[in-house]
Amino acid sequence: MLPIVLPYGWRVVAVHGVQDADGECLKNHLGPTFGKWNIADIREADVRRWRKERLGGVGQSTVAKAYQLLKSVLATAVDDELIRRNPCRIKGAGMPDTPERNMIPLAKVAEILNATPQRYRALVLLGTFASLRWGELAGLRRANLDLDAGVVRVVGTLAELNGGKLVESSPKSRAGRRVVAIPTEIIPDLRTHLENFAQAADDGFVFVGPKGAMLRRSGFSRMWNRIRTKVGLPDLHFQDLRHVGNTLAASTGASLRELMTRMGHSSTRAALIYQHASQDRDKLIVKALGEAWQVARTEKIDKANGT
Repeated sequence: MLPIVLPYGWRVVAVHGVQDADGECLKNHLGPTFGKWNIADIREADVRRWRKERLGGVGQSTVAKAYQLLKSVLATAVDDELIRRNPCRIKGAGMPDTPERNMIPLAKVAEILNATPQRYRALVLLGTFASLRWGELAGLRRANLDLDAGVVRVVGTLAELNGGKLVESSPKSRAGRRVVAIPTEIIPDLRTHLENFAQAADDGFVFVGPKGAMLRRSGFSRMWNRIRTKVGLPDLHFQDLRHVGNTLAASTGASLRELMTRMGHSSTRAALIYQHASQDRDKLIVKALGEAWQVARTEKIDKANGT
């Protein structure tokens, strides 16, 4: 983990405990606008104008992350008594309003698996049934995939920066470092993958490209586009597989803490979403059961009455 430094005049504000990805965020989204400002000169109107301009050309999720980083930097300036008030006061600006995605059925996951080249099928399986993020999959090393114990230990991630550089780092939070159990049913496929496609050494990467290089999301995306088109889901994102796994985990009746641990979240927010989705689904199931029972009772009464 590296400190983030925002220059302003002859002073600096440093926010410790953030990731390399935040450095890219600072460089690409905050630096061009605020990098040479005196931090005391930043006003609420400036932040609003910056956010509006970024939303015009960058995704909402990216802008929300940049806003969170800016707010954190300025909060440090307040704590250090360099400014009196944090100008980042836009309600909800740090929480992207992303639409809820429908969960694809497991039969469709099977179609995706069949359409995926053998080299990457284990990637699909772990992304779905171990609920791993892309960076966690790309950074997974052989020693941390314990198939005898049936677990995967998440201790690192691999990020691809805008310039194409691949950077290894630790998970963003302590909760991100976790041990996730693997369904017994997919272990034979994972063993086949280790035998044929993973790097041989204990510290070797589980997933690599066709030439043995570290896995790049940019390279995989071209193949993923073909896969999702082939199965009739042209808008499917790879992270939607994680959504499938999280939803299935919630549907088993897992507790909030169990979901948070499995998903690698330190906040209850995401886990609550899956719990609520599971509860909503349970209501639909109960409704269907009730309707089926009503039909059965009606048919029995009709037969008893000879109608």
